[in-house]
Amino acid sequence: MRILRIQTLRGPNYWSIGHHKLIVMRLDLEELANTPSNEIPGFYKGLKTVLPSLEEHFCSPGVRGGFLSRVARGTMIGHIIEHVALELQDLAGMRVGFGRTRETTTPGVYQVIFEYIDEQVGRYSARAAVRLCRSIIDKQTYPQSELEQDLKDLQELANHSALGPSTQSLVKEAEARDIPWMQLSARAMIQLGYGVHQKRIQATLSNYSGILGVELACDKEGTKQILRDAGVPVPRGTTIRFLDDLEGAIEDVGGYPIVIKPLNGNHGRGITLDINSWEEAQTAHKTAKEVSRSVIVERYYKGFDHRILVVNGKVVAVAERIPAHVVGNGRSTIEELIDQTNLDPHRGDGHDNVLTKIVVDATSESVLKKQGYRLESIPRKGEVCYLRETANLSTGGIAVDHTDNIHPETIWLAERVAKIIGLDIAGIDIVTSDITKPLREADGVVVEVNAAPGFRMHVCPSQGKPRNVAAPVLDMLFPNGQPNRIPIIAITGTNGKTTTTRLIAHIYRQTGKVVGYTTTDGIYIDEYVVEKGDTTGPQSAQVILKDPTVEVAVLETARGGILRSGLAFDKCDIGVVLNVSADHLGLGDINTIEQMAKVKSIVAEVVSPKGYAILNADDPLVRAMAEKVKGQVAYFSMNSENELIKNHTSGGGLAAVYENGYLSIIKGDWTLRIDEAVNVPVTIGGRAPFMIANALAASLAAFAQGVSIEAIREALTTFRASVDQTPGRMNLFNLGSYHALVDYAHNAASYEALGSFVRNWPGECFGIVGGPGDRRNEDFIELGRLSAKIFDRIIIKEDDDLRGRPSGDAAELICKGIGQEKSESNYEIILRETEAIERGLDKVADGGLVVILPESVSRAIKLIEARNPLPDNGLKASSADNEDELKPSVVN
Repeated sequence: MRILRIQTLRGPNYWSIGHHKLIVMRLDLEELANTPSNEIPGFYKGLKTVLPSLEEHFCSPGVRGGFLSRVARGTMIGHIIEHVALELQDLAGMRVGFGRTRETTTPGVYQVIFEYIDEQVGRYSARAAVRLCRSIIDKQTYPQSELEQDLKDLQELANHSALGPSTQSLVKEAEARDIPWMQLSARAMIQLGYGVHQKRIQATLSNYSGILGVELACDKEGTKQILRDAGVPVPRGTTIRFLDDLEGAIEDVGGYPIVIKPLNGNHGRGITLDINSWEEAQTAHKTAKEVSRSVIVERYYKGFDHRILVVNGKVVAVAERIPAHVVGNGRSTIEELIDQTNLDPHRGDGHDNVLTKIVVDATSESVLKKQGYRLESIPRKGEVCYLRETANLSTGGIAVDHTDNIHPETIWLAERVAKIIGLDIAGIDIVTSDITKPLREADGVVVEVNAAPGFRMHVCPSQGKPRNVAAPVLDMLFPNGQPNRIPIIAITGTNGKTTTTRLIAHIYRQTGKVVGYTTTDGIYIDEYVVEKGDTTGPQSAQVILKDPTVEVAVLETARGGILRSGLAFDKCDIGVVLNVSADHLGLGDINTIEQMAKVKSIVAEVVSPKGYAILNADDPLVRAMAEKVKGQVAYFSMNSENELIKNHTSGGGLAAVYENGYLSIIKGDWTLRIDEAVNVPVTIGGRAPFMIANALAASLAAFAQGVSIEAIREALTTFRASVDQTPGRMNLFNLGSYHALVDYAHNAASYEALGSFVRNWPGECFGIVGGPGDRRNEDFIELGRLSAKIFDRIIIKEDDDLRGRPSGDAAELICKGIGQEKSESNYEIILRETEAIERGLDKVADGGLVVILPESVSRAIKLIEARNPLPDNGLKASSADNEDELKPSVVN
């Protein structure tokens, strides 16, 4: 077996709309291509022995043991690897269950698809599953040590990349509220929501966490002083830097017992409590200095350590924190009790789990010594032996919920403290002998105020009721139903995507909204270029969705990005599917036009229930997509007599049609005429039917989203097929005695669409044609046939990037197609694109049209502009019936 490729999908995709996180492994079974599992000696027994838990996989039989029964009867190894990859993740603690395995058109090569929770874990499990099955095939077993190492590696990968418990609780709550989220690339920040409505969090710091409040909370002595001035009970204390000052500091706070802790510390590092002698104080000072240059000396207050969580000015949870400890059983040593405690599945390393494992070090041994114990001591049954003085969960402590027990006056005090310090989310540490009494009455004090407090102790307390402390944070960030999403308009199809995307963006700009959009030539926000290049994939879409200035996202969505990574969004408000034709077939295991339609249909399927799928009623493959749309459907058509349109609108449905020369919106028995096609520049005087169709789709998408007819009309009459607005899309240049047209047509459907315009030209039409090298042979032959139908003279050129084809090969195939259609065609081959364009511009007859279908649009335009085209006067339709009377002028 050989792994050919592993892909990671992160959004709605070709294999599943509901399961966004999928690994797609392209696997060549090689010598096992025709060998089912029941013909591999010892395989069934070996697999069942190594992974007996596969008994729980139901598979297609739908019963426990269903999958293993299929292995016994005989199934292909690709299918088995899918299940093994899922089971390895499950054994490592990540529950996954979705999978698919499909053979490609290449015999013996399979697509193995399975769910993951963590990307790195998913990719590792793919390789491990192949390795495990290979071992069982060769040796009838897989060493237990290697399986254990695989599971350990998977767990380590998951722990390394997992969100912290506080962040995870916030993300989980966001998902429950249907708020989209994504990880940002710096400082472990998470974005909640899209565009202008987004909020950001970093652990439990939020958009509303003021820098002054955070800085003050980090200054422990400053915090104490501010609170003391406000009449809040705080420990007596002072700050020192040198050991020579320690004795005087102890006297200043009233003598022993004292606390010594670093001025700048966290997670309980460097803190020593209940110090009662000079020797202990000296040791504690040294410990604190290892963490911070300055040291706090405070009066020690006996009592219980509590954390009060305040969110948006309200107490939402209270937990008592108990330091790491073990309880004697009269038989085991303290060291043995620690080992037993750490076996608790809820304990992990650091913040990886609900609780943290207890670590034995010099600090824990020192704490034991103060209690008269050593690690070898055997405490009496029920006797508590503390291993830490501080109660932080990160050092092995536990939490007990007391939210329902706190005294109302202490609630008032905690809420006041959070506002005094200036924190939206505050963790207030108090020491009190009785949480049910007012703080002063119980001789309690506020010990510390924490910015970015951990949520773990409240979400998963060791004892007591779990508290959903993430909910009030989300209430604060998105109060009273405040929106968290921006409108997303996604556009796909074989041809016309870029023009339609730009036109929709132009329409939305008439509403005064900040529009972000992606196209095959770049990412744009309003009129400004963010990034040049083909930006129709999910990463480019995320640039728009992450931008805090964007109010509307218009996203060209190409098949390549869908197949490579899935969509960048979970749902859209408007999903436009323009058409589906035979382009890019044979790439990415999409070999038929029906499979390509399935790829494109994903945009329609993710339309939200309140949104609209905008579908081409003239394309059978597109209109069939309506069956899977969860939202509403609206159709567009170049034929006002289309039966689907008539039935749809008579039932109250929404549509856009081209009727009597007008672009119109229809619903029920009313018709809203937007404008005549001759007044819409992008249609080149109404002579380019495919541009009319694009304008209908764009107008319908905007209207369905609530944009007024007036705004749509204004946009259509001010949008041109120009180098500035639609580079490479029907850019027409007036060169005096002839015209040049630059268009990015590169497949059969776009050639045919272009032909519907070119055939109306009154003079000679000269075509400079070619196509991307990664297309099928039959595609190039078809381009040749169409070229012979459309053009009077032809120059055949090739792209600079041959995409794996030998030089001249594509050109010869186009020639073959030309010969099949019209043996007497006038054509020549000039492989270099620049030379081909220059020759066409030199040789075209007066009154003629040079149609350039380039690889590089910008290069072609520069060659034309070097010949000084005349200014743009607009191309209007002739009022004459005879097409020969058309007098074209430039549309640039």
